Amino acid sequence: MLLIAYVRVSTERQAERFGPAAQRAAIREWAKATGARIARFVEDATSGALSEREGLGEVLAEIRAGTVAGVVVARLDRFSRDMLVQEHLMSDVWGLGGEVYSTAPDENNLRDDPDDPSRKLIRRMLGAVVEYDREMTLLRLRNGRRAKAKAGGFAYGSPPFGYTAVNGKLRRSKDEQATLRQMLALAADGASTRAIADQLNAAGRPAKRGGPWSSAAVARVLRTNTRKAS
Repeated sequence: MLLIAYVRVSTERQAERFGPAAQRAAIREWAKATGARIARFVEDATSGALSEREGLGEVLAEIRAGTVAGVVVARLDRFSRDMLVQEHLMSDVWGLGGEVYSTAPDENNLRDDPDDPSRKLIRRMLGAVVEYDREMTLLRLRNGRRAKAKAGGFAYGSPPFGYTAVNGKLRRSKDEQATLRQMLALAADGASTRAIADQLNAAGRPAKRGGPWSSAAVARVLRTNTRKAS
């Protein structure tokens, strides 16, 4: 059974408990145990709209083309932590003739079965619990940020690309600002986000946390700076 593996990292990183390395490890372990083969890993790094998830589009395209039998995720919340969106995506995969697999022990037997309605019920209950947990985590983060902001500090998670936090205050980062100028110039010339990522990686310009650039990461930075300009 040949599958494509989907990894997603939320941009709400303070609420993120299951990073890309952990997801990949869980999927490799699951594939070894089940005998499944992983054609390749596809990663998205965004909490944006489904249309902005280029990796997810690649997953659905390969299932549609029949090159893989389905998709495997470390947990169903990697599709979405919104239960309704999660259900919609699973329905899309099934409609294309593919299967959805999760490495989580409590997320087996995912496909609906008219002779076993409890499958759908249990899947949706688990999705609702994950969604509730996410909302409670974000509520705690918002309350913590409000308290920090009242104390006069930078209180909104990781500083945006191009800046660093020093003693609770935002300061421009010389290296990141140079990368940002190059990124904006390439975008103005009509380069795609994937082409921009390739050029930045070839030039040895690291992303925010020191790793390589992805198309989704470039799109996120460009989107943020476009909003600022407008």
